[in-house]
Amino acid sequence: MDTAPHPDDIVHIATPAEWAAAQAAGRVAPASLDIEGFVHCSTRAQLPGTLDRWFRGAGPLRILVLDPGRLDAELRWEESHPGALFPHVYGPLPLDAVVAVEEIRQAAG
Repeated sequence: MDTAPHPDDIVHIATPAEWAAAQAAGRVAPASLDIEGFVHCSTRAQLPGTLDRWFRGAGPLRILVLDPGRLDAELRWEESHPGALFPHVYGPLPLDAVVAVEEIRQAAG
């Protein structure tokens, strides 16, 4: 596990419905938190691969840009693919940790 800070943006991908639910709840708590115990995130550099692998053809999405200093839960850098460390947050993301929201549309795949 690498706990060193990484200079790249940390982002979380959400559907418009997930983002709306997070705003209503006051926190981002996707199903992966209950199932796996953490929120999946990527760096900006990892984002294209994550979108291609997991969100191809998903339609409109929201890229939530996070400020790691505003997270209430532990941020761990863990190997998800051989040799690739991904940021995982072990708790919900408070809304004030979301410093920008970008809208993207995935092409039908």
